[in-house]
Amino acid sequence: MPLPPRASLQAVGLAWLGGFLAIAVLAVFSDMYAAALLLGSFGASCVLVFGYPEVPFSQPRNVLFGHLISSATGLAFMALTGPHWWTVAGAVGTAIALMMLTRTVHPPAGSNPVIIFLAQPGWGFLLFPTLAGACLLIAVALLYNNVTRASRYPKYW
Repeated sequence: MPLPPRASLQAVGLAWLGGFLAIAVLAVFSDMYAAALLLGSFGASCVLVFGYPEVPFSQPRNVLFGHLISSATGLAFMALTGPHWWTVAGAVGTAIALMMLTRTVHPPAGSNPVIIFLAQPGWGFLLFPTLAGACLLIAVALLYNNVTRASRYPKYW
């Protein structure tokens, strides 16, 4: 099978700038309000939201609920069973299944239970950085993608 076609330089530049702006907004707001808004998986979310905004994985519903479901699943598994190898494995598998069942698959969110397993945060992690950060990321994507592209973002809610 041949490689997919190379993205145009314009598409690459737009994706780069979108990712830069989104993470910059999250980092600046984190500093300004002394609130955790950055999550490692948000970098991967930027790849999808700014590089491939038309695909289902990049739509706001998938970004928001994918991150929330995955973080909630990781936190629940951690609270119920503790930090064991099978806890993180079960949380990732369950998060995948729940995202698929709810039609909110967002691949970067699949790493949230692993992040939770490594950091062992409290339930506040669901609000900061997960919910607040995902909402800010979506807000930047809505503004940026609709200003810089001919097609509308999102394709659906």
